[in-house]
Amino acid sequence: MRDARLDLTWADGDYSFRLGWGELAELQERCNAGPYVVLNRLQSGEWRIEDISNVIRLGLIGAGHDMTPTKALQLVRRYVEDRPPLENHYVAIVILTAGLLGAPEEPVGEREAANPTEVQSTTFPTEKSDLPPSTEPVPRSASRRRKSTK
Repeated sequence: MRDARLDLTWADGDYSFRLGWGELAELQERCNAGPYVVLNRLQSGEWRIEDISNVIRLGLIGAGHDMTPTKALQLVRRYVEDRPPLENHYVAIVILTAGLLGAPEEPVGEREAANPTEVQSTTFPTEKSDLPPSTEPVPRSASRRRKSTK
């Protein structure tokens, strides 16, 4: 399962970050823009300082564990708002990208393919009929339209 959890060495230690649906919705509300717009702003250089702080704070909260909203806010004030914005700019991009696409170390697609011997047939009942397949040509006489003599 891709839950977008990301473990990073950040600030004064190792932290987990995760932007789930609820955190992305709150980010949207706080930044007055959709998550992809925020990511685009961060990548294009048109970001706002609250884009950085909100992504990091909500990422900390979304990771759960022992991270309370109060503790996350304290960390962001100390290591984001009291520091130059570009120190955390890239961290915000990484966290938001993982929230939207999944974390880089997560496998993409189905990890284990279905066992072909267990797969149900996908043949439709009409494929077992006595009618000719639709790829066979229709007799010429059946395909011609008769002209009206009116």
